[in-house]
Amino acid sequence: MADKKFDIIVYGATSFVGQIITRYMHEQFADGSIVWAIAGRSRSKLQHISDAIGLSGVEMIVADAADEIALRQMCAQTTVVMSTVGPYALYGDHLVKVCAATGTHYCDLTGEPQWIRKMQLRHEADAIRSGARILHCCGFDSIPSDLGVHFLQRNALKQFGHMCQQINMRVLSMKGGASGGTIASMINMVKEAVSDADLRRELKDPYSMCPQNHVFSIAQPDVKIAYDAAVGGWIAPFIMAGINARVVHRSNALSNNSYGVEFKYEEAVVTGQGGSGKWKAQAAHWGVNALMIGLAVPPTRWLLETVVLPKPGEGPSEKAQREGMFEIVFFGSTAKGETIQCRVTGDRDPGYGSTAKMLSQAAACLAKDVPDDVPGGFWTPATILGDKLIERLEAHAGLTFEKLS
Repeated sequence: MADKKFDIIVYGATSFVGQIITRYMHEQFADGSIVWAIAGRSRSKLQHISDAIGLSGVEMIVADAADEIALRQMCAQTTVVMSTVGPYALYGDHLVKVCAATGTHYCDLTGEPQWIRKMQLRHEADAIRSGARILHCCGFDSIPSDLGVHFLQRNALKQFGHMCQQINMRVLSMKGGASGGTIASMINMVKEAVSDADLRRELKDPYSMCPQNHVFSIAQPDVKIAYDAAVGGWIAPFIMAGINARVVHRSNALSNNSYGVEFKYEEAVVTGQGGSGKWKAQAAHWGVNALMIGLAVPPTRWLLETVVLPKPGEGPSEKAQREGMFEIVFFGSTAKGETIQCRVTGDRDPGYGSTAKMLSQAAACLAKDVPDDVPGGFWTPATILGDKLIERLEAHAGLTFEKLS
């Protein structure tokens, strides 16, 4: 798309995470290697961000998420649109539709499986026709999981000559505040599910984001509170496993079932050793269940939304972002019983600092590193960006990917 004015447009630059991304883009691409612009629905807010950061020479584009004419005019100017405007199930439909129709590449931060599925069904045929490469889940959900599995499987193939049949991901440590945008997306998904029995059934299907002709039928592990000898501690279900696992299974399907048709994948959070670790695992499990039940009941949902939970636009201080981190380990085993371990780490809080860098580098990779002959459609980070994105994340985003001995 050499005729485009911009490589990337940051859409939603005035949101909390959009501002972090804008600062990062300003610092990262000051050399002009990426030509970019910021966009949103309010010119005055865009100007305020531009003045605060000092975006000399970075253009501003006004486009409301519901205005398809303005969105088309915006897309006509860029190779990639990077969107931070969530909850995407409420505000994201029109932009994906326009990108798919106009051949504009797209990436975002969504972790909303029901919305992704809806976008695939509505717009994948258009994206294939136009050549638009649509890429969801480019933040903490689900780049570390998707690329972590990709990295492990690549190393397994090199070491054993074949890939792993099962991979267990464990969150060893994670420091950072909850994302208001993620919470808002979760609240909206629960609202939808309460009144839609078909959606409730879909949310129980680990393969719901796979292409319709997928051949997977094997039951996936159901993580419970348990002692995990591999990590020497207790584990509990990981709240983001629902979206992460779906992305991993879609990567398997899109790569011609390279992980195998009986591939199993699970995610859990490590809560510690001994009685304290077990108690923390139980508390984490009960807390998540209580939150979901609370969100399903209108009076308690109102209380949680207005008093307890962070709201979109709210987030941790710059100091808290800098002091945040994450460390996750992947344990792979082959059908022959061979084992391999890999680790992925990040140097900022998962929900904001690391996520902003991951999305920015995914957009840059989508704009610059994907061969011209890669077709349009709905991809995953591992299947369209893969090793190129790992290189960018290690060089410029504070992530590490490491095979453990």
